[in-house]
Amino acid sequence: MIMDVAQIRRRFPVLNQEVNGKPLVYLDNAATTQKPDAVIQALTKYYETDNANIHRGAHTLAARSTEFYETTRKTVQRFLHAKEAEEIIFTKGTTEGINLVAATYGRKFIQQGDEIIISTLEHHSNIVPWQMLCEEKGAKLRVIPIRDSGELMLEEFDNLLSEKTKLVAVIHVSNALGTINPVDDIIAKAHAVGAKVLIDGAQSTSHLDVDVQQLDCDFLVCSAHKLYGPTGVGVLYGKRELLEAMPPYQGGGEMIKEVTFEKTTYNEIPFKFEAGTPNIGDVIAFNEAISFISEVGKQAIRSHEDELLAYAISQLSHIKGFIPVGTAKERVSVLSFLINRMHPFDVGMMLDASGIAVRTGHHCTQPLMKRLGLEGTVRASFSVYNTKSEIDRLAETLERIAKRKN
Repeated sequence: MIMDVAQIRRRFPVLNQEVNGKPLVYLDNAATTQKPDAVIQALTKYYETDNANIHRGAHTLAARSTEFYETTRKTVQRFLHAKEAEEIIFTKGTTEGINLVAATYGRKFIQQGDEIIISTLEHHSNIVPWQMLCEEKGAKLRVIPIRDSGELMLEEFDNLLSEKTKLVAVIHVSNALGTINPVDDIIAKAHAVGAKVLIDGAQSTSHLDVDVQQLDCDFLVCSAHKLYGPTGVGVLYGKRELLEAMPPYQGGGEMIKEVTFEKTTYNEIPFKFEAGTPNIGDVIAFNEAISFISEVGKQAIRSHEDELLAYAISQLSHIKGFIPVGTAKERVSVLSFLINRMHPFDVGMMLDASGIAVRTGHHCTQPLMKRLGLEGTVRASFSVYNTKSEIDRLAETLERIAKRKN
């Protein structure tokens, strides 16, 4: 089946505009994907017809809102292949999901002298919470090194693992380089020494078919806004037995069964971790984003994105002064690079002047950039609605930029 990219593009209103007098070329999808019209309409419909707080209301609007909200939870369960809907916790995003695990599972089960393993590829969101936990508990943070290609040195991971390892927290796909990590291997090896595993799926869930039961990960976190959904919504998947053993993250409405001045009893999962009024409208709209992915098909999306990445590498590699950063064999549609050692911000601004949106800087991976000996990179990232003609525009503009430098 051939994907009709032109038809898909018509479903994304934001793409139909000019920036600095040029048709927009949006290549910043690793930061956030654009939203199809169905997501926008679902959000508008909620506020126009269904706006009400959920779970506790006795009236029709509350019942409808609750039904739609919980429908999204079941949709996410199927999307991630979780065993049950109760294992899906709604958060503000990937960052909050990681912090939730660090603040609950970490504080209860990590002790002085224990070790937590992360990797050099991690986003700051999967570094800082564990540093904070280690400082608080007297635990030690260990780091898997990488090769110059941006691939993990798994033999060094084997050396880091020991009976002291209590948690391994690794990114599934690098947001900075696009590297796909062999998380199935990592999970199996971590479990062999009794450690739990958290997978940062912020980038992988939009590109790969993620099955949490098949992977056997203990936790997985991701964000709606990288899945064509709204901002301010994330997902924490956790195995039931772990979520039930973890204390609440925040106190307040919905996470309680009963409150007295003497004692509070906590609600069942998932509600134990969803204190207060949630981001109802955006969670409901998230359902439409997943429906869009299912309609187009993960395999079709991945195939299209892989084709775009291969084409971009081919077109840009001819540019004198093009320096690719990250050359892993297994990667998603992320291309980081430099042009003649120019500052990435300068390149990004010149691209923006031509209507081309890319990301520049350290991509919230400063330790990775330090390992690579770089201040930052230019990052072009491709999605389902991007085209080869847009890559041609990118290549033509970069060639002009490179010649100006020379």
